[in-house]
Amino acid sequence: MDIRKGDTIALTVERVVYGGRGLAHLNNMAIFVDKAVPGDRVIARVVRVKKNFAESRVLEVTEASPYRTTAPCPYSDYCGGCNWQFIEYEKQLAYKQTFVEDSLNHIGKATDFQIHHVLPSPQIFGYRNKMEFSFSDKRWFLPEERDKKRDDRDFALGLHIPGTFDKIIDIEGCLLQKEKGNEILREVRRYAKDSGVPVYGLRSHQGFWRYLMIRHSFAFNEWMVNVVTSEERDPPVQGLASVLKDGFREIASLVNNINTTRGGTAVGERERVLAGERNIRDRIGAFTFEISANSFFQTNSPLSHRLYQAVRDFASLTGKEIVVDLYCGIGTVSIYVAGQASRIIGMDISNSAIANARRNCELNGTDNCEFLCGDVGMLLPQITIHVDLLVADPPRTGMHRKVIEQILRLLPDRIIYISCNPATLARDIALLKERYRVEEVQPIDLFPHTYHIESISRLERI
Repeated sequence: MDIRKGDTIALTVERVVYGGRGLAHLNNMAIFVDKAVPGDRVIARVVRVKKNFAESRVLEVTEASPYRTTAPCPYSDYCGGCNWQFIEYEKQLAYKQTFVEDSLNHIGKATDFQIHHVLPSPQIFGYRNKMEFSFSDKRWFLPEERDKKRDDRDFALGLHIPGTFDKIIDIEGCLLQKEKGNEILREVRRYAKDSGVPVYGLRSHQGFWRYLMIRHSFAFNEWMVNVVTSEERDPPVQGLASVLKDGFREIASLVNNINTTRGGTAVGERERVLAGERNIRDRIGAFTFEISANSFFQTNSPLSHRLYQAVRDFASLTGKEIVVDLYCGIGTVSIYVAGQASRIIGMDISNSAIANARRNCELNGTDNCEFLCGDVGMLLPQITIHVDLLVADPPRTGMHRKVIEQILRLLPDRIIYISCNPATLARDIALLKERYRVEEVQPIDLFPHTYHIESISRLERI
């Protein structure tokens, strides 16, 4: 029989695929099943049909997989923040290892390499040091809330429904951050709701309150609060700063980013310090780092030390090497390996990150690092010396083709590729495979309860 949109079908889930969905087959057609675990028997509704596959959602689990567990978060069935809470953690690790290996095999065409077991996170809740929440003038209600008469339909502060830009769940707290962060979230919600100043409409592009970003330093127990607004307006943000200063002595930095564009980003065109410092500090191993509101820092502080230690182990430096660090951010990799290298050249497009990187060298007594600010693809042609080691930690989208071309021009002896996306990692490795082979891969679970997985790959020049 043909499978049509709206059909109700019985399925047995065979495995999970990258993207977090279960995979089943019916009438020789692949059926992707949202919120399913291998071993589940389910009744599902078909929501989309293509030529070679269909997509479905679970209506009923008729026989639960032994790897299925109860999610402790009331929002987990709807929120896009961590949609794997219903899978036992040990199985999450096994599935993620498969994602990395399969991507490298099938997309990267790499087969003869060593892949280590995934390093698990020591904390599977409360591990994130940064959370971003969106304001909206249109609240999305959970199913049990929809039949009630409500007067708060025009306010939400929370997280997105997956695949949408304008549907925001108003949440009381997120289990991925420390409880103090949830207390700050609730206080900001109360203040903004009572302020009389409208929240930003994600469709109308009118309103004031846009985003709330909360950072936490695990090492020093310092908190940063970044309130992103659509314009510069003193009374409401200064009032919020006063409330937060009085209520939370742990807050070391209160900043206001102003974003006047329609783009859906929590990064402002300019930044004001409302109270405290512009940066907070955190520590990785023996090194201290200053972090600004818009700079990248690995989100799982308890596991970051293991990640950078793996980078240093893979690098096998002797003290004589020249290292180029692409997408260097605030200088974490550069500083971590500087003691074993002769010279480090870091590159990043973010002005604030480069400023942090230079300051972090001063903080840690590192004097053999230099940092260049600009597009990595434009900066790499300036390198005319032989590079012994190139480290790349690109965004989820991977490296631009012109960056790959410049790497192939430089031909460093070794490449260490830090990736949070197995698919784009494998794509880039395929582009490098004529001159480099993958020798060793270490997956690291920086993102428990999500399908995302960090990995470190060591590539040697052929």
